[in-house]
Amino acid sequence: MRTVDMPDTDTVTAARDGDQHALDQLVAGSLPFVYNVVGRALGGHLDVDDVVQDTMISMVSALDSLREAELFRSWLVAIAMQKVRERWRGQQSRPAPGFLDEVLEAQDPSADFVEATILRLGLSGQRREVAEATRWLDPAERELLSVWWLEASGQFTRAELAAALELTPQHTAVRVQRLRERLESARIVVRALGAVSRCPDLAQLTADWDGNPAGLWRKRFARHVRACATCGALGQDLVPPERLLAGLALVPVSAGLGATALLYQLGAAHAATASGAAAHHAVGLGGTRLADVVQYLMAKPAVALTAGAVVVSGGALTTYAVLHSPPLRHHAVATHPPTAPTPVRTSPTIAGPTAIPNRSAVPSAPVYGQNIDHTESAPDPDAPPGGLPARPQTAPVAMSGTYGNRHPGATGEMYVLNHRGENLRISGHGYFFVRWQVTVFPGRIAMPTWTGLSGKLFHVASGGGRRMDDRQPGTTDEHTWLGNRTRGYATLPAGAQQMWQNEYYYVDGAVTLNLNQSDLRYALIVASCSWQNVSDDLRHAPSDDPALGYVRYGVVRDTGDDAAPVPQYLTRSAPADPLAVPQLSNLS
Repeated sequence: MRTVDMPDTDTVTAARDGDQHALDQLVAGSLPFVYNVVGRALGGHLDVDDVVQDTMISMVSALDSLREAELFRSWLVAIAMQKVRERWRGQQSRPAPGFLDEVLEAQDPSADFVEATILRLGLSGQRREVAEATRWLDPAERELLSVWWLEASGQFTRAELAAALELTPQHTAVRVQRLRERLESARIVVRALGAVSRCPDLAQLTADWDGNPAGLWRKRFARHVRACATCGALGQDLVPPERLLAGLALVPVSAGLGATALLYQLGAAHAATASGAAAHHAVGLGGTRLADVVQYLMAKPAVALTAGAVVVSGGALTTYAVLHSPPLRHHAVATHPPTAPTPVRTSPTIAGPTAIPNRSAVPSAPVYGQNIDHTESAPDPDAPPGGLPARPQTAPVAMSGTYGNRHPGATGEMYVLNHRGENLRISGHGYFFVRWQVTVFPGRIAMPTWTGLSGKLFHVASGGGRRMDDRQPGTTDEHTWLGNRTRGYATLPAGAQQMWQNEYYYVDGAVTLNLNQSDLRYALIVASCSWQNVSDDLRHAPSDDPALGYVRYGVVRDTGDDAAPVPQYLTRSAPADPLAVPQLSNLS
């Protein structure tokens, strides 16, 4: 059986130092581990995926602060425990729930981690009883159990356990002993309740019980089994939990983790997460999902794992995903040699003195802004792109404005837009990318708009290995980077062009990008890049490895002159409400 097989220290070190391929491996390799830790800590709550993605986002965001790669596992578990505690504190600070709150917070049988453990790992006998007994633990005990099983199964040392819990070894020993006692009591309760011939006194005690584990009933049942000779005798042959946990496999990550799940969406793409603090984390891998406050897991590629196969879908870490430096890969991207830059046929722009062409000697130049993005069918996924025209990169692309967060990336500063009203003023003469991190929320997306254009803006290419409506590898055809049948799909306005994971643009002047969504359906990650970055991404061949989430080549849109397309929702004006910009761009 597969136990915890974490990335080695060389991978951790390389990822920390900025190697994007190593970061992909780190996110993909860590996700099952984090999913199991958080899943055991939260049980069947619906937001397990959100907390996992939040953890992955935080991991990638703070990776450069990890001084010793050897401490990665305990450091990562400490982050996961912090996120679990934030989740419980958030629940405790909420006002008394109304009917709708209770419905939304109800545990979903399909999300029950204990049931998932039993079914997916085929547990039986006392291993099954241990899994069922964990339902009777309170939140703090489940949190400790989620980490202690690592030590019990030989994956963690006691020192690592203490470091992950941020406790002294002595305090850790006391808490573990109390947990063992509570778990043993719960195991006997499980046996007594499941007995073919239930003790008459216990049968009477359960007359008003609704069948769901709860703290009050746990105390009543535990008190009974301690005092009852018949029920107490059921615990005589209990095997120590350490022996039962040894060699226990990881529970495969749920297919719906993503986005919300790397996440992603490790993008996650939030991508997304469940705490306000998450708005201060950024990531950048594949695709992901947004959850409560942030969003994005740059490797969510929404992350989905089935029976040990990692699927980084758009968004972590799916949704996550997960989640940091830009998604651009700098390792080998194709088996064929790169295409040399295609010379650009330039026409006069408003920036800088330019010689006026002899109109009598050459055909009339194309008119800028007449070719506008539009709906289109998906291209052949196995068709390599043509050459990308090389436009002059004579001035660094600068960005400023109101944004959710900013983080260093491999190609420059990376900006994250999370909420309506956030915007970036992008200026210069060069390339930049916009990475989509779409969360799994059904409903219409309010498309971002481009306002205050001065000069020219071209939509030069689309990449990232997938369109957001592509099927996620390793899942059914009902799972895309825009959602799934269970949770629903994010939809585009009629006539809007289908976005890809990465959209590439060339600016010759200045323009403002506005995020117009008010309910966290998506986040945008924006950063400058080079012609080579764009070309490398477009030529990244589809991969048979679902962990990479690359299902198609990118496409070149640039024609090298003013006939190149401009994005929809683009205007030279600066309306008070950017959402009012029409879909059909008018640059006259």
